[in-house]
Amino acid sequence: MGTRIVVMKDGFMQQVDTPINLYDYPINQFVAGFIGSPQMNFFTGVLTGTKDKVYVEFGTDKLALPKEKVDLIVNLDKFLNTGREIIFGIRPEDVHDEEAWVKESQTKIQVKVDVVEALGPETLLYCKTRSEMTDDDTIKAIVDDVSNLIAKVDNRSVTKAGDTVEVAIDIDHCHIFDKETE
Repeated sequence: MGTRIVVMKDGFMQQVDTPINLYDYPINQFVAGFIGSPQMNFFTGVLTGTKDKVYVEFGTDKLALPKEKVDLIVNLDKFLNTGREIIFGIRPEDVHDEEAWVKESQTKIQVKVDVVEALGPETLLYCKTRSEMTDDDTIKAIVDDVSNLIAKVDNRSVTKAGDTVEVAIDIDHCHIFDKETE
């Protein structure tokens, strides 16, 4: 194993760092999607609220961002309540369906589970966010669907395909990217 990894795109270096820093602190959306399996979930959203309480809104969901994440946003005024789009990223392993996580979490969203893939040590849930659910709980078919969410949950998860469930987002591990510059 190497101690440093160079992530390149179109012949240009994007980031040179240790594997864990690439994973935890990706410099842009490309690096964030490149590191990790399955890749990070990305949602187009906006930032709303006040400087003391910032929310990320994507689809019909709204989650409060921790102060530590807000402090990392360069030029918050450029994004806060302006309608300027951001990309909200969350890794599949930071989405939880365990009852204890969901019960205690202040950051949860409702999803419809399409597919459950049991892989032995973990289970992948392929879901749709509420933004693409209709009133009768069916999923709209759209081109370039951005409502997909993958959750990497415990292998003993009781969630089944077809379930509509609440999942908890470990918001402390989210990532925010400028949609224009990534």
